[in-house]
Amino acid sequence: MTTAITIKKELGKLASLKQAQILQRFFKTGPGEYGEGDIFLGIKVPQQRQVVKKCYKDLPLSEIPKILRTKVHEYRLAALLILVAKFNVKDIGAAEKKKIYDLYLKNMAFINNWDLVDLSAPNIVGVYLLDKPREILYKLAKSKDLWERRIAILATFTFIRDNDFKDTLRIAKTLLHDEHDLIHKAVGWMLREVGKRDQDAEEKFLRAHYQVMPRTMLRYAIERFEEKKRKYYMKK
Repeated sequence: MTTAITIKKELGKLASLKQAQILQRFFKTGPGEYGEGDIFLGIKVPQQRQVVKKCYKDLPLSEIPKILRTKVHEYRLAALLILVAKFNVKDIGAAEKKKIYDLYLKNMAFINNWDLVDLSAPNIVGVYLLDKPREILYKLAKSKDLWERRIAILATFTFIRDNDFKDTLRIAKTLLHDEHDLIHKAVGWMLREVGKRDQDAEEKFLRAHYQVMPRTMLRYAIERFEEKKRKYYMKK
């Protein structure tokens, strides 16, 4: 049987000190930075995906917290990629999906960097809530925790792909005055994704709010607009 120890050993074989040093700078792990204290082994994501692909089917759900509840970034990411893989198995039942969703929410304290959120929130939280009430996202959007707020907006990526924009736009409005740059980028990104499918819907939101949006959020949101329109919004 595959265990948490198995996964950690497989990842340990791929560790690279040089890559770890690069990743620790990239993910802002210094004092006072958003990733403070995060430890990296120096493993690239495609390598982690190969380990996950080989091991996820035989790993019991009960073993995942043993991988996720750690300071090692690659362990946490591997645990989340395993959850995503298990959650999206074609013949998975509703009860098993709920177990994975509940496990995810219970362990949000360890989903604490932007890549961890971005690779998991749409594919677990978003997919689970497609046909369910979404009040949890509004609660998370008002959380004091940066990563819970990012989970809230990133989960709506799944709805956007389903041409359902209302929750994205409502949560974007809630986060308009957020103080963190990583939320500005995430909201702008999701607004841009709305615009790819329905530019009128995005522009309706922008016309109502662009004058008070953080500039980073606005820049991300209008990235795909023609130059004249981009200049119009940025000038205002």
